[in-house]
Amino acid sequence: MPVGVICNVLAVALGGVLGSLGGKRLSEEFKQKLNLIFGICSMGIGISSIVLMQNMPAVTLALILGTILGIVTHLGQHIENGGMHLAKLIPGQGDTDNALLVTAIVLFCASGTGIYGSIVSGMSGDHSILIAKSILDIFTAMIFACSLGPVTSLAAIPQAVIFLALFFCARLIFPLTTPAMVNDFKACGGLIMLATGFRIAKVKDFPIADMIPAMILVWPISYVWAAWIVPML
Repeated sequence: MPVGVICNVLAVALGGVLGSLGGKRLSEEFKQKLNLIFGICSMGIGISSIVLMQNMPAVTLALILGTILGIVTHLGQHIENGGMHLAKLIPGQGDTDNALLVTAIVLFCASGTGIYGSIVSGMSGDHSILIAKSILDIFTAMIFACSLGPVTSLAAIPQAVIFLALFFCARLIFPLTTPAMVNDFKACGGLIMLATGFRIAKVKDFPIADMIPAMILVWPISYVWAAWIVPML
């Protein structure tokens, strides 16, 4: 059962409602300081996954090649454009709110943490990453709702569709993997989560969306490295 996905979707929906009701009372200083905490939490989750790495060269190569693929195919821009199309479907949004709404949709639906957490949840039944993300997202949604209002909660709809699809696809893929491949995948996702933390804290603007293909490439690269390269070393 996709417990983690359900928790995350409900967190975004609830955060949007709570933020629209009382979020305007929050000061800008409060929001900025809270974002720093969100960032360090994301970094901590990422580090806990990175330590599982078994084939460092494979993970490094996957992250580099995956990011290059994302940049060349303009994946980040395509995801942002998808967010814009979703924003247009939501009634009552003024032009000044569109950019912020797109940011919220992309953050909740296409973040490295959410994609990684959904796949891990589907593969192993470990919902801890998505539950931790839910705790962050309920407060993040509240902050977005301070400006956007209850429409923020509607971002939970495309989020549910995307995360559930990843969850059930991962359950089909898991039997084809090895423990080393799974750990290298978690480590790759952990590096992306670490970069996400730096971005949330506004330390460095990493191209998170463009890094997402690395989580696909790490599977075959990890297998080839362990099965073919390591025996020759």
